[in-house]
Amino acid sequence: MAAGVLVTVLCLGAAGASSAAGPRLKVVGDHLLDARTGKVFVPRGVNWPSFEYACQNGYGYSDVASRTKVGPTASGAAAMARWHINTVRVPLNQDCWLGEDGLPAFGNVRGYRAAVRRWVSTLHGAGMAVILDLHWSGPAGVVADGLRAMPDNRSDDFWRSVARTFKRDRSMIFDVFNEPYERYGDNGLVFDLTWECWRNGGCNAPRAHLQQPIDGATFVAVGMQALVDAIRSTGAMQPIMVPGRHYANDLTGWAANRPAGSRLIASFHNYDFSPCRTRACWDRTVAPLATQVPVVAGEFGQRRCKATHVKRFMNWADRRGVGYIIWAWWVLPDKRCSTLSVLADVKGTARRPNGTAFKAHLNKLAPRLTLSGPRVQELDTTVEVRVRCNERCRARATGDLSVETRTFRLEPASRELRARRTSRIALRIPARARRVATSALRRFRPVRVLITVVVTDGSHRDRKRRAIGLLGSS
Repeated sequence: MAAGVLVTVLCLGAAGASSAAGPRLKVVGDHLLDARTGKVFVPRGVNWPSFEYACQNGYGYSDVASRTKVGPTASGAAAMARWHINTVRVPLNQDCWLGEDGLPAFGNVRGYRAAVRRWVSTLHGAGMAVILDLHWSGPAGVVADGLRAMPDNRSDDFWRSVARTFKRDRSMIFDVFNEPYERYGDNGLVFDLTWECWRNGGCNAPRAHLQQPIDGATFVAVGMQALVDAIRSTGAMQPIMVPGRHYANDLTGWAANRPAGSRLIASFHNYDFSPCRTRACWDRTVAPLATQVPVVAGEFGQRRCKATHVKRFMNWADRRGVGYIIWAWWVLPDKRCSTLSVLADVKGTARRPNGTAFKAHLNKLAPRLTLSGPRVQELDTTVEVRVRCNERCRARATGDLSVETRTFRLEPASRELRARRTSRIALRIPARARRVATSALRRFRPVRVLITVVVTDGSHRDRKRRAIGLLGSS
């Protein structure tokens, strides 16, 4: 009489498996590389807002999971993984991290930092890279309550602290400042952000944030070079995203004025209402830069309940190895598509049109795994499964054999899979596990095996499971 054995196979090719570790990222020339797989890694993911505003508004460190809001939970990370997302950008609040100007208004600094660390760890556990972004800031005496035009003299302190905290995190990218921008008032240009000030600071930026009227008060801006230097001073060597001017939409002078240092990424923000929103502009300004350094669109999206811009940009970016992080993974009332939400509900259902277009696009990019082979196998030295990938990918199989109350780890196996070719993956069963399983089968006890096969094409992952029954030797 046969005892049942459960074999589970996971093929990770788009940002899949919840049991996977995040990629180990490094910059090589004009692209990112995952040192874990040796393959090119193109960030494709979502922004996860609320760590920048919840702590200032006083209702939490971030949004908390409820019937109307997504929270920093394992189930939330798993939902993103099911979309084949491989990177999550997490905006932060400068004062809440540093504990200045009365923030955080909820809890304390230690609690805020711990909450960020937990969410980062949860996302890595789901196989995703994380981008930490300085989103809301403010000079001394001014609460970090919105988007300001440039960093201030505490922004380098923020980055030294954040970089020290995540110094050993190989699945991390630092985005030094969300969107540097110029300011206009009732009588025209009030603050002209030059490339010189963008790089080296020293100009007087308005103290008012983007949604506040300009009152004449200013602060001395800190440039991108100082923020890069602050991160590197800690010994942290992760990739660093450096945004362009005009809300990160202008990269025309990025190469000529880039901060000194290595492992830099050009950050580009691209909405349907941005000045550089056409293929002609992308070809003229973004494409040439993408042959020199990695380029990642840290934000993009479209209003007016259409997805033509979103689709056009993703297709353009894929052909040039440019990454993209859509805004945003949240659930908000949105009758006119003004909030740029990609979610229809907290369960991870895609919202039309941006969410459905983005999810469908990632699904097309993801490697697809097909499993086959006998569902009943005789207990032997190995347990095997046959796998087929629609494109070239690398597979790694791990597994556990459970007998009554005991569990034994199978020996892992890895191999390269050729596109559209069926391959056999066999996991060796340790001798002690075979003896215990043999004894159990003679007593008609069930033996269960859980095999996890992770396949990756470099940027994405996927997984599947297959049940297999074991028979005792005849």
